[in-house]
Amino acid sequence: MKQISRLLLGFITGLTGVLALTGLLHFNLLGKDAAPVVKVENTPVNRDIRPVTSFAPVVKKAAPSVVNIYSSRIVHERSMRNPLLNDPVFRQFFGGQLPEEDQSRSRREESLGSGVIVSPDGYILTANHVVEGADEIKVAINSSKKELTAKVIGRDKLTDVAVLKIEAKDLSAITLADSDQLEVGDIVLAIGNPFGVGQTVTMGIISALGRNGFGFSGYENFIQTDAAINPGNSGGALVDAEGRLVGINTAIISRSGDNSGIGFAVPINLARHVMERLIAGGRVARGYLGIYPQDLTPDLAQQFNIPNSTGALVGDVYPDTPAQKAGIKSGDVILSINGKDIADAHSLTLTVSELAPGSTATLGILREDGSPKTITLVLGEHPGSGRMESQNNSDNQSSVTDSLDGVTVEDLDADIRQQLRIPDSIKGVIVAEVAEDSNAAEASLAKGDVIMEINHQPVSNTEEATRLCKEAKGDHILLKVWHREGEMALTRFLSVDNTKRTK
Repeated sequence: MKQISRLLLGFITGLTGVLALTGLLHFNLLGKDAAPVVKVENTPVNRDIRPVTSFAPVVKKAAPSVVNIYSSRIVHERSMRNPLLNDPVFRQFFGGQLPEEDQSRSRREESLGSGVIVSPDGYILTANHVVEGADEIKVAINSSKKELTAKVIGRDKLTDVAVLKIEAKDLSAITLADSDQLEVGDIVLAIGNPFGVGQTVTMGIISALGRNGFGFSGYENFIQTDAAINPGNSGGALVDAEGRLVGINTAIISRSGDNSGIGFAVPINLARHVMERLIAGGRVARGYLGIYPQDLTPDLAQQFNIPNSTGALVGDVYPDTPAQKAGIKSGDVILSINGKDIADAHSLTLTVSELAPGSTATLGILREDGSPKTITLVLGEHPGSGRMESQNNSDNQSSVTDSLDGVTVEDLDADIRQQLRIPDSIKGVIVAEVAEDSNAAEASLAKGDVIMEINHQPVSNTEEATRLCKEAKGDHILLKVWHREGEMALTRFLSVDNTKRTK
């Protein structure tokens, strides 16, 4: 089974420069530390040059900016207690004077990674997992044999980006590219220190863009490459055919733990954004709307009469949040933010996270009735985020298997509300049973959910639920559902197949 490994994969990020289309522009940030001066080029790579007989000039340009990172930490371990010492009969043979063996010992744990110099005065981008928990960090610059002590300016676990600073001047800083200009098939080089063998360059192409869903965090937007990446490459550089930094290597998919041709890098635009926030304030403050977004699947798009599946469906709006105060409603579809098109829920999460708390955002929205609307609001700051058995054999139970095959619902009462912690504001019917092989289960309807609406019609009791299901026409039934998962409660929309029925 494939296992995602966070291997030492290069991560190069921090740019605080903004580049004009006509050339290079140096830009300083005001912040907690003196901001680095970085070079940025917005122009896409020249894809018309061929044939290429050597990448030596590219390597000579980029390699001096890639460094080796050695981190270490003291690990305290408690020694294992011999189970015989717990036996009173055994202890009697030694007069009860046995040592307790409750001593602890310490050892030094070392790890290896890579990093990228992004400013002449010593700012370095790397992967968070390379330096996380380290007591001491040393940086070895390939152009010299000296090791310099590095200071951690900031770390962001959610994107696996960290910013270091060494005391040095006139360093060879890499030029940052615009990762939004990348295309699948572009040639890239990975530069790092795999297995500690020394600086190594591997070549491949961009295999895919916008990869996510690996469970690292909600902010995954990886560049996928087949350039060989191995332990020790983490935090290193992924550069384009002109030697400009396009990503920070961070992870691979591998059965063995070694390179298998599927590696991932954090796009430099995202890494640069994180770097700027870390340098300015020591942490990454992310914008916050206060909604639960869903992908607009073709089925849901059809239910909402939307011509395509582009956009993010608002499943729930949390109380006392910017979205709620601005009038965003459950069932709205967010199509754009500040003029940038929103493709899906993940795109919305990334876009909002890159906006500063307190900034103004203009949202292009399609209402549930099909009317377009523009909403302007001030973003908040993102905060740090079981179903129980329902009542059985009740007189207020009803089967809705005529349309929702395999689903049994019952009326909400005070006991059920208390048991499942359902707010009084939530109206509908509780799902008592969902057959495992049913269409509803396939659509993610679960026991303990509250069905609030069926095909846009509010539901107040089991009789209404049964009637609305029987009246449902078309290939799908649209449900608006309240759902609890642990301590989180939200509403969402589900599209249930209405074409297959069990007799």
